[in-house]
Amino acid sequence: MRDNGTNISQKIADEAAGWMIALQEEPGDPRCHERFEHWLEQSPQHRHAWERLQTVWQAFGASAPAFEETWKDAPHDLAQVRSYRPRRAGLLRRAGMFGAAAATMLCLAVIIGPSLILRMEADHRTGTAESRTVTLEDGSLVHLAGASAIATDFEKGRRAVRLLAGEAFFEVTPDKSRPFTVDANGVEVVVLGTRFDVQTDGDVTVVALAEGSVKALVEDGTEVLAPGDLLAANRATGEISRTTIPIDDIATWRNGQIFVVNATIGSVVEQIRRYHPAWLSLPDGTLAGQRVTGFYDLRHPDQALETLVAPFGGKVRRVSPVARLISRL
Repeated sequence: MRDNGTNISQKIADEAAGWMIALQEEPGDPRCHERFEHWLEQSPQHRHAWERLQTVWQAFGASAPAFEETWKDAPHDLAQVRSYRPRRAGLLRRAGMFGAAAATMLCLAVIIGPSLILRMEADHRTGTAESRTVTLEDGSLVHLAGASAIATDFEKGRRAVRLLAGEAFFEVTPDKSRPFTVDANGVEVVVLGTRFDVQTDGDVTVVALAEGSVKALVEDGTEVLAPGDLLAANRATGEISRTTIPIDDIATWRNGQIFVVNATIGSVVEQIRRYHPAWLSLPDGTLAGQRVTGFYDLRHPDQALETLVAPFGGKVRRVSPVARLISRL
């Protein structure tokens, strides 16, 4: 997204909204304050995202946010807004009302925008916790996970699919004259006839092969996968990792579970997000960066989140029926 010439990524915008929740939930926690200040100073985009969120928050008639003193006197190009510092008791009362206003604000700033883009680009998509199977023109099957979207191109002899969001399991009809390609966030998978799963979350793309053989074109290299191979590519860092997993553990989301190998908590939260009816916020970068391996039950997403973060001192706070804050105790 763009505002007054400053680029703000969707990730930073989400984090800013997460800090809004965290600071309202824990207005007197010095550790929360310290982590927020560290986040705010990471880049001009972080500060600009925070300032813009405050402008929206004020437009909704809400009080000034906790820890406003950390940013209000810094130079910026946003119009000044009138604010006041509420008493602690008043802030705590308003924190209880934050869920409804936040739901509206986050729908406008986080949910509706990306959803409209997906609607324009996607040929097939699913909603939260929805899965369905799409039959393509060549007879190939695409099983879409929750909150996922694809665009297809079968013109002029091509068999091309772009995974725009989420995750999909492919069962490709063999055709030696027309390779089948899947592009997911810069990783291109080339096949003739096979079964495989592709997932994209942020900068990370994961390809897992269940049957046959595929080539994954990553940056300037090519990775050839055999059944049971799992490839993870991070476009931001250039890191590529490979491991082998049981074939039965590939695309377990079709049975209401996800299986992850050495994945960050942040990436697992992104997967669970596709099956959770509430908006999820994980503003703690240290917690988000912890790595886990295991199964998580998508049929009970709150329990899955608790299981995910509890071993690291994390807790899932129910801010409202439509928002969850994930942070350390």
